[in-house]
Amino acid sequence: MKILIVEDEPKVALFIKKGLEENNYETEVSYDGFSAEKLARLYKYNLFIVDIVIPGISGLDLCKKLKNLNPNVPVLILTALGTTDDKLLGFDAGADDYLVKPFEFRELLARVKVLLKKSSQPVGTVNKLIFGDLELDLDTKYALRGNKHIELTAKEFALLEYFIRNAGRVVSRNDIAENVWDSRYDFSTNIVDVYVNFLRKKIDKEHDNKLIHTRVGFGYIFGDF
Repeated sequence: MKILIVEDEPKVALFIKKGLEENNYETEVSYDGFSAEKLARLYKYNLFIVDIVIPGISGLDLCKKLKNLNPNVPVLILTALGTTDDKLLGFDAGADDYLVKPFEFRELLARVKVLLKKSSQPVGTVNKLIFGDLELDLDTKYALRGNKHIELTAKEFALLEYFIRNAGRVVSRNDIAENVWDSRYDFSTNIVDVYVNFLRKKIDKEHDNKLIHTRVGFGYIFGDF
């Protein structure tokens, strides 16, 4: 289980990190909202622990963004803001649980265990990849961006799946060819570039935030930059 701790007080963040790792959880720490959102887009986490008062975007806004990215990953708000109104704002932002500082670590640990247990329970047979507002259903081969259906050929779908699985990493044309095409691929052709352009027209053309980016001399990188 991998947990992202979003906390701008280093002592508190390291206290939580140390305690969770002693209980066999893998953790990372982010000290501001912007870097936390970037990490959440690049890597898979099983739980987010988020303070409200953090640099960059607030914990509440971050919570909303995290839930838009993947509504099935729980968010635990851990903050000094403890009024009923504060808690209501937290739950309205999509938080699954809310714990007020100061806190006992054993209570935090208990809540973490409950949230992770709930999130690991099967909710159906749907097998999906989600990146921001883009969604691929691997069972039905159905693609959506911003709730709009995208009609993809089998090769376009395979290429998009490869991009999502390698989001945030530069992939060369040879990398793509070897993983999306078979061993008979002719590396002297520009078929990879052709299909990347096909895909761009279908998933990026009508959107301001482009997902497929060219790295001249290297290849392509997929992400919301």
